[in-house]
Amino acid sequence: MSVPMLRIARQSMDVLVLVTAYVVAFWMRYNRQLPDDVARQIVVTLPYVVALKYVAMGLLRVPRHSWRYAGLTEGILVARAMLAASFVLVAVRMVAPSLMEVVPAARYAAIPYVAIMADFLLATFGLIGVRILRRVQSERQETGARFASDRPATRVLLVGAGRAGVLVARELQGRRDLNMIAVGFVDDDVHKRGQLINGIPVLGTTADIADIVRTHRPKQAIITMANADGRVVRRVLDLCKDVGLDTRIIPGIFELVGGNVNLSRIRPVRIEDLLRRDPVELETSAIRDLVAHEVVLVTGAGGSIGSELCRQLAAFGPRELVLVEQAEMNLWAIHRELEATFPDVTVIPRIADVCDAERVDQILLQHRPSTIFHAAAHKHVPMMEWNPGEAIKNNVIGTRTVADLALRRGVGRFVLISTDKAVNPTSIMGATKRVAERYVQHLAHVSGKPFVSVRFGNVLGSTGSVIPVFEQQIREGGPVTITHPDMQRYFMTIPEASQLVLQAATLGTSGEIFVLDMGEPSSIVDLATDLIRLSGLEPGVDIEIEFTGARPGEKLFEELSLDEENADRTRHPKIWVGHAPSPDWQDAEADLAALGQLIDSTDTNEVRSALKYVVPEFIVEDITGELPVIVPQDLATFVADRDDLA
Repeated sequence: MSVPMLRIARQSMDVLVLVTAYVVAFWMRYNRQLPDDVARQIVVTLPYVVALKYVAMGLLRVPRHSWRYAGLTEGILVARAMLAASFVLVAVRMVAPSLMEVVPAARYAAIPYVAIMADFLLATFGLIGVRILRRVQSERQETGARFASDRPATRVLLVGAGRAGVLVARELQGRRDLNMIAVGFVDDDVHKRGQLINGIPVLGTTADIADIVRTHRPKQAIITMANADGRVVRRVLDLCKDVGLDTRIIPGIFELVGGNVNLSRIRPVRIEDLLRRDPVELETSAIRDLVAHEVVLVTGAGGSIGSELCRQLAAFGPRELVLVEQAEMNLWAIHRELEATFPDVTVIPRIADVCDAERVDQILLQHRPSTIFHAAAHKHVPMMEWNPGEAIKNNVIGTRTVADLALRRGVGRFVLISTDKAVNPTSIMGATKRVAERYVQHLAHVSGKPFVSVRFGNVLGSTGSVIPVFEQQIREGGPVTITHPDMQRYFMTIPEASQLVLQAATLGTSGEIFVLDMGEPSSIVDLATDLIRLSGLEPGVDIEIEFTGARPGEKLFEELSLDEENADRTRHPKIWVGHAPSPDWQDAEADLAALGQLIDSTDTNEVRSALKYVVPEFIVEDITGELPVIVPQDLATFVADRDDLA
């Protein structure tokens, strides 16, 4: 049946139920009889009553809900619509007697109260009933198709009988075309053992998985615990692997921006699942006050952090979300995704280089954002060692350009996305990000505005990070290369980092550097080992791990705050604030102007010398072995002398 014909058939069925309920209500009221005057009253009022009820259903969008998947939500909507219509009928019944003398036909509106109540019950249960019957019919048809299939259904064990598990179970039952049967749940809440959830038994705890596999023969396990931390996921994965279960997982809570869990989002276990942490409790009201019905601008919107920031921001309903990005394909991709996911949010893509002051100013004047999240940056450590001028151009001059114009155009809040590599930096990338932090602090100091920085460590899966590199090496058969066996890094998922950035933005008052709680650092060797095993291979047997030696500017251990910053807790348990020294940077303009003259420099030591002047804590090493790294007494003079020599 075509879609228009199906819609007409459903509407006709609804009308038939409403007409039948109304007539039967009168029939019951008058002791299974319909006197002539009552029959006349039914005929006169029936079109108006049916129209009233259908309007109520339309306002609550009842006709738009699929009958095939009807459930509690649809039942509640139907009941609310019928209740609203009944209230209107009661109100009309109350005023009808006073209108009879003026309008004799008003006597027909005096519908008996008992009939109104009976009509409400009959119509509600009738409308819900036809929907449930349609759902049962669909499920039986799908069941028949499944059993008629040549291949047997996949038997699935659901690990976790919480809300997410129930949603997955319900969808498995409603999607028989998937050819999957849930044989049961396992859950570590012992009180659930033996219970039936959506007709599916809770067979035991995760410790019973081996016994359950022997008795119920599932072929696949789905971890349905969105809130589970990495240790739990790792333990379940090991238990399932020991008994040969193919293991899948639903995304973690940080990935579920809309809070929706469905079978299309179930995927193989990834490395970020093994590093999950406790969910972040956000002060959503504070974030909503900052974002909702406002114009928010994100630079670097096509990058890994910038794009996730855009997803999280869109969920809070800004009036406009302005995406600024230089890479056109990245911008196109995130713009298309946001328009599809958040159709009620106005998303505006703007191609721009953050160093182009004229273009950035044009965008700010056109859109007048209240908040800017500055995520545009070069962040690849070795690449910036090879291209030092570009690091200064994008990370320093780009930040200065956007921040200066934000201040000039009255932007209420500016948030710089920084990095743990800015702490006692050993690389050009880290040093340039520390300069950017200092400049944002300087502007906050002179203006008193909430211009702040948010600093965090590595994010899993970001462009250029270690995870995609390892995955590529594994696909190519190895070896997996690690610079040093003692290398450790802080890791956080991109969605978690983005949510905490939004939270930190609400805490800033003037010049703070916020530090995200990254948890415990992870061994890169352990990370590589986990990735190899998740690929179904064994490290040292199928894939070798080789150590290549530390690269220029690379630390073995990252830091998140300076000792002298005296980081304090904020009101949020996973966000600290560091009060970095020297917010009063008197020579800021002159120093940045001098750094700007080094954009065309190919002499890494020259750039490192200049950065050491601006960032005294920069740990400078001569990486060429040809010339000593000289720390200038005056940066402007140092650059001028360099130009004279040129």
